[in-house]
Amino acid sequence: MKHAAWIIMMLALAFIGAAGAQAQTPSDPFKKLLDDEWARRLRENPLFATSVGDHSMDDKLPSVTIADYERREKDTREFVKRLEAIDRAKLSDTDRINYDIFGRVLRDRITDSEFKGYLMPITNREGFHTDYPQLPDIVPLETAKDYDNYCARLEATQTYFKQQIDLMRAGLKAGYVLPKVVMTGLEDTVSPHVVDDPAKSLLYAPFEKFPDMIGAKDRARLTERGKKAIMTSVVPAFRDLRDFFAKEYIPGGRESIACSDLPNGKTYYEFLVREYTTLDKTPKEIHETGLSEVKRIHGEMDAVIAKTGFKGTFAEFVQFLRTDPRFYTTDPQQLMKETAFVLKKIDGQLPTLFKTLPRQPYGIKPIPDFMAPKTTTAYYERGAGDGTRAGCYRVNLYDLKSRPLYEIEALSLHEAVPGHHLQNAIAMELPDVPMFRRYEWITAFGEGWGLYSERLGLEMGLYQDPYSDFGRLSYEMWRAMRLVVDTGMHYFGWTRQQAIDYMAANGALSMRNIEAEVDRYIAWPGQAVAYKTGELKIRELRDYATKELGPKFDVREFHDVVLWSGAVPLDVLDANVKAWVAKKKQG
Repeated sequence: MKHAAWIIMMLALAFIGAAGAQAQTPSDPFKKLLDDEWARRLRENPLFATSVGDHSMDDKLPSVTIADYERREKDTREFVKRLEAIDRAKLSDTDRINYDIFGRVLRDRITDSEFKGYLMPITNREGFHTDYPQLPDIVPLETAKDYDNYCARLEATQTYFKQQIDLMRAGLKAGYVLPKVVMTGLEDTVSPHVVDDPAKSLLYAPFEKFPDMIGAKDRARLTERGKKAIMTSVVPAFRDLRDFFAKEYIPGGRESIACSDLPNGKTYYEFLVREYTTLDKTPKEIHETGLSEVKRIHGEMDAVIAKTGFKGTFAEFVQFLRTDPRFYTTDPQQLMKETAFVLKKIDGQLPTLFKTLPRQPYGIKPIPDFMAPKTTTAYYERGAGDGTRAGCYRVNLYDLKSRPLYEIEALSLHEAVPGHHLQNAIAMELPDVPMFRRYEWITAFGEGWGLYSERLGLEMGLYQDPYSDFGRLSYEMWRAMRLVVDTGMHYFGWTRQQAIDYMAANGALSMRNIEAEVDRYIAWPGQAVAYKTGELKIRELRDYATKELGPKFDVREFHDVVLWSGAVPLDVLDANVKAWVAKKKQG
């Protein structure tokens, strides 16, 4: 009897095992692959993990040695092998999209690693050295444990910075280094953090005001730990970086500006153009599109100038805009107030163009003083993935004579709403998508959406003043010129001055902004061509949907289709919109 019972039990277990095996779907190994790679991504970058709401490594910083990058490239190749072993045809329609995007992301990482892009971990205006002083703004600081985690990160600063310096030093030896011309003043972004008193450090701010739940004993302990960490790790890290910039990196910078002058640089730039646009476009095609768009936008700008009644040439009108005091404020708070007023007007119009809005709010803050002289007019910071921190629109208050008021509407539409905030907040709230889809930044989509959003101001009733409408066109022209000057400098042999002269002749940006922008393109090849490329695709798809659907076209539904699939390559966006159009036509 016991033997018979044992046989029955084993048969039952075998049946259960067989049923379990039969229950596995083709999507199961794909889901496992996505989960494994996401866990690897969080493990490799604890700062990113914190930003998306995973707090299991809040006491750690990433390790960024050359060996780490080589290991990550090897790991990524293994993930690609696992992906290619999965039969794409057996996946659901949704998972096939995830499969394609995931594959593109992994292969682009491998290619960038092959070109050793990691040996240039900074641009002329941003990188780990500008992100790090803003650490208090992106980490949880509510409990004593949070503060201990924060202190642990401060204590690890010197090791983290040394690894970054080692990368750049290796880049110097191998020829992967920024051009010397764009590194003027680079050490000025670091020097403010070399302090003789811990209380003067931006990283000391959390110790000046503790949450009520942290008691006096813990406050005293944490303050002392924080002071020690700042003076023994943070300050030496910034001092070493400042000295490295001054003594090695800047003197060792490239004399040339072109990406094509890097090792295997021409092929690298061709890859960057494909990566940033997500299209199989050549630099020549991008350049020619830019020339065409510049010509078209010029015609619209001339029409707006005529509306103002101005008598004179285009160059004279631009000079008038750059110098007339009516277009500028001398009060930083006034610029913030004007911007906030515009944002509130936009907020009230969002439901007219958007059917589904995200829950996460956004705020407005100045760009930190230490980085304002070297950075752009404004930018957006994504909120926390766990909802504990809102999105933030950062405004540059440095050199107010280069921040014209007539640009506020276009700038705010792009950087805040309905631009980057809507796109990022919606992506983080997407239901039923892999985690990587909620946080993957695809430049052509994200920046294309931002530029497309500037045009939406016309439908919201903004740009009532012809000068602000000219500001909108000036911003569109700026992005069109990027197609010309980025490819011009990195592929066709343009000089820095040639790019500056081209932008000054065709646009209305202040000379400070033009020079800063050209230096940005030099230091960050390929990225700038994504904006206009993405915007042209979104406008093309909207025109297609409007024509195909006629009275059935609903712009609010169209925007849902664009945004509520998250950031996607432009070919996937094309397929999504056309599938929606086909479904609408079927009733």
